[in-house]
Amino acid sequence: MTSANRLDHALKRLTVALDQLEAATERRLKTAAQRTDIEEEFAVLQDDRARLAVELDGAVARSQSLELANNEVARRLAKARETIEEMISHVVM
Repeated sequence: MTSANRLDHALKRLTVALDQLEAATERRLKTAAQRTDIEEEFAVLQDDRARLAVELDGAVARSQSLELANNEVARRLAKARETIEEMISHVVM
């Protein structure tokens, strides 16, 4: 093999190696960009989860408050019914 042939062969190997390095770099950059996108989406999901947890806590508190109010209204209605029934029984007799 002559010096020129060896040089051409070495240049071809160098070109192939550089092409492979460039392709690997592009894949690495694409992977890094995808990872960044995934991390951003994960952060958004965490924020949504935290917001929903706060909203759920508020809804549970309101539900408990409404349940207490409902029980109080039911108690008062029962008392009013008893009073009315007692009054009617006195009028009828």
